[in-house]
Amino acid sequence: MRSPAELPDILRPGLKIVFCGINPGLGAAAGGRHFIGKGNRFWKVLHLAGFTPEQMRPDQDSLLMDYGCGLTTAVSRPSARAADLSKSELVAAASDLRRKVEAFAPEYIAFLGKAAYGAMVGQPGVTWGRQRQVFGGAVAWVLTNPSGLNRGYSIEDLVKAYAELRIEAGLSDRRLGRAPETRLAAVQYEKPT
Repeated sequence: MRSPAELPDILRPGLKIVFCGINPGLGAAAGGRHFIGKGNRFWKVLHLAGFTPEQMRPDQDSLLMDYGCGLTTAVSRPSARAADLSKSELVAAASDLRRKVEAFAPEYIAFLGKAAYGAMVGQPGVTWGRQRQVFGGAVAWVLTNPSGLNRGYSIEDLVKAYAELRIEAGLSDRRLGRAPETRLAAVQYEKPT
């Protein structure tokens, strides 16, 4: 039985945001497409957060660059679950990922998971959202992983977090054809206390 192939990056120089998954799932690696699992909410969340005019399919992943976004993974080794990775694998992958980010020079790098980002930068207790330090010259941002295995966050929670990044990056809401919202507009996503 052959091992799963490495998942190709969806990158070109100068993108606004690169979404960085932890590592490919077995299905994604075998299919050669990002976020291919039926339970994965990435494509739905990306659309509802305004990054794309319609919900894309995994086989359309390269079209994401038309909207100023790209895709990569922190660790290239596929696994059934991100939890199957060791901390040492994440630490070892950090320098290669940093070089990749430097080479492609996106404005933002959005890590899809706190623990993975924290391990890669050697910083426990990472918070959600914009990070104080840059990663490979890009503004580092941490988002909740949209995996179907991560059911601690609702679609609404994910959409709010992803939309906050889109607004911060100055990208238009593609669903509405509007100009970029101001930072103040992010208040509409806040839950009442």
